[in-house]
Amino acid sequence: MGMVTALAPREVVRQDVEAIAAIYRNLGAPTAEQMVTRALGELALTMAGLAEKVRCQDLRDLSRQIRRLQRLAEDLGLITLAQVAGDSRTCLDRADSTAFSAVWARLLRVAERSLAPISGSIDLSG
Repeated sequence: MGMVTALAPREVVRQDVEAIAAIYRNLGAPTAEQMVTRALGELALTMAGLAEKVRCQDLRDLSRQIRRLQRLAEDLGLITLAQVAGDSRTCLDRADSTAFSAVWARLLRVAERSLAPISGSIDLSG
């Protein structure tokens, strides 16, 4: 019997800081801070709701909800999160359960790193 190696994938999370900078320029710091904080909270709640639906294998309306997550991520400049959300929708819409499972696992990792309070895990190179 061969050795089994546990893989620990690490995701590089890219963010377009210009998206947030534009919000601050257009709204001013106090209003922008409230809006960004609210949007990040909404994104986290959306991701939690999606995770619960997938855990329960309730795939009704999942594609639409993932699209919502994708739009929120795009609005906040979370490039990698938006891309992986789009990939998961593609797998879901094609009814490819094996691919969806793999991309879903990646989406969970990317979401965790994207929403982590430590900004050192985010690649700001765009």
